[in-house]
Amino acid sequence: MSGLLGARTCSSPGEASDLKFPLGAKLREPLTQARFQQLFGGAEQAQELLAESRWSGLCRLWRRRARACSGPGAWRLLLARLPPLRWLPEYRWRAWLLGDAVAGVTVGIVHVPQGMAFALLTSVPPVFGLYTSFFPILIYTLLGTGRHLSTGTFAVLSLMTGSAVERLVPEPLGGNLSGIEREQLDAQRVGAAAALAFGSGALMLGMFALQLGVLSTFLSEPVVKALTSGAALHVLVSQLPSLVGLRLPRQIGCFALFKTLAAVLTALPQSSPAELTISALSLALLVPVKELNVRFRDRLPTPIPGEIVMVLLASVLCFTSSLDTRYNVQIVGLLPGGFPQPLLPNLSELPRILDDSLPIALVTFAVSASLASIYANKYSYTIDSNQELLAHGASNLISSLFSCFPNSATLATTSLLVDAGGNTQLAGLFSCIVVLSVLLWLGPFFYYLPKAVLACINISSMRQMFFQMQELPQLWRISRMDFAVWMVTWVSVVTLSVDLGLAVGVVFSMMTVVCRTQRVQCVALGLAEGTELYRPLKESHKLLQVPGLCILSYPTPLYFGTRGQFRHNLEWHLGLGRGKETPKIDGPPDAVAEPVRVVVLDCSGVTFADAAGAREVVQLASRCQDAGIHLLLAQCNASVLRTLTQAGLLDRVTPEQLFVSVQDAAAHALERLELTGPKTCTVWV
Repeated sequence: MSGLLGARTCSSPGEASDLKFPLGAKLREPLTQARFQQLFGGAEQAQELLAESRWSGLCRLWRRRARACSGPGAWRLLLARLPPLRWLPEYRWRAWLLGDAVAGVTVGIVHVPQGMAFALLTSVPPVFGLYTSFFPILIYTLLGTGRHLSTGTFAVLSLMTGSAVERLVPEPLGGNLSGIEREQLDAQRVGAAAALAFGSGALMLGMFALQLGVLSTFLSEPVVKALTSGAALHVLVSQLPSLVGLRLPRQIGCFALFKTLAAVLTALPQSSPAELTISALSLALLVPVKELNVRFRDRLPTPIPGEIVMVLLASVLCFTSSLDTRYNVQIVGLLPGGFPQPLLPNLSELPRILDDSLPIALVTFAVSASLASIYANKYSYTIDSNQELLAHGASNLISSLFSCFPNSATLATTSLLVDAGGNTQLAGLFSCIVVLSVLLWLGPFFYYLPKAVLACINISSMRQMFFQMQELPQLWRISRMDFAVWMVTWVSVVTLSVDLGLAVGVVFSMMTVVCRTQRVQCVALGLAEGTELYRPLKESHKLLQVPGLCILSYPTPLYFGTRGQFRHNLEWHLGLGRGKETPKIDGPPDAVAEPVRVVVLDCSGVTFADAAGAREVVQLASRCQDAGIHLLLAQCNASVLRTLTQAGLLDRVTPEQLFVSVQDAAAHALERLELTGPKTCTVWV
């Protein structure tokens, strides 16, 4: 391709350069990598770093552990692991306490009906949703770093857990169970849900021990939003039988959404008019109240608690009208007072639930970390992703001992907490007080609550997830690739299942990253006159070039997936392919192609190189040597340079062919082409 660029950046004494230098330009000797280390880094230091690269990380780890054993080190560790020790001494009691109290009570009031509703989505009795709205919040308040995060029951996790519970503990085919048989089935399902919480919590604690908080980045924003939007549709369809009063077995596995729709449409003539009426009236109240809370959030002192109002009205109506006995309306029934006895989940079930615990752990951490980051950026504080792993892992593992199912941060209650004026994690304690009062004293008031109302609460809580689809037009304009990731994930979640859809979305998202690195092309550069800037030749026909000199930039990592593209690009540019055809020019159409005599490879865009990529560079150096082309490498970072050196690059090139910048390499190339006198190059000061 191009015999490329270069401009006359060097001149001999007494010879005027044809390049117009700005004021402040002066000449210096081009710096090779070795010379730069001698002047500024020290060659001995660089050699020591190379020799000790294997042990440096281990030594630093041991030193860190040794410092942690000292008194100050132990205190720093305690401060890092118990965030209240940091923020509680700085708490502004007069300015923040009222806001935290109001927000905590508001969120606690919402937690009560939502916890019971999401428990039904998890296929366990409603009271276990109240347990899951108490213990995890208390634990996160002590360990979490998200000041505005509200944890507890989450629809997506409840749906995933419920599908796993239904598969692990299926309902008998007959479906007509006695009271004792129903209690035994519920106990088995509660144990399975608690085992899932234990397994996901243990996985997150293992990730914390390995400091794998960075894994949250693999669940990109399009994947998370598409996952929650698709799961919201699953929640809506799964609640249809409860809305219309049908006793249908829950569909699980692939295409469960369509199977449920078909079953509901088939059995629709047997629906209960009473429960259908209750559902219609509940949605008629809940949906407008949700809309009012959103539209007038700045004017309302606190959001309107539509859920608790609906719960109270429906309970009074069912009690006064005896809907449960006259029309066979399903009600919540007796909520046991107090707390369950601590019980270790059946560890023999862990191998069976491991494949369900992993996606639950990933979704828990991804949703919670992304929510925490959003509000941390908004209110100018930082979160520790590894500490978040500890907080959510501990809250799931410890709460599973009290028969809780998997939990995480929730979209709706977090937004409600912020709108109600919450400032710190202390708001969680006030939420716990509200839930505790229901568990200890107010439980009997929910005896006559129709389950259809809980189904309506489930559906109305999905509003925020459904409205995420409004962002698709903007996403299409910003990035077609992210739009494709969003759509592939959403379609996979809807048509297959939440677990498989998550796997498909993550794999497809990673494939797009790999494909982008493989589509990158080598760019031929030219020098902009009067500057030190090297720009792609295709951008302008006014860039300066030198016959026989080719300067190439390869702006992507060099690894096994890109080595073939790298080889093809270099062969095309340098004419090293079959028959050694004359390379094509990237510059002006009338440019004359000449055989390349010197090539400068700008490695500033090569962020890393693996063994396969490094061997490809060594082979390139060998082929250039055989073809009579002088190869110069510029701006290799320390990691890439170390990998290339260990692959045997210095057996093919000399240290004098490694330069710290493209400008230095170009100056050396021009001297080799005998276009300049002394070995100097231009720098700008």
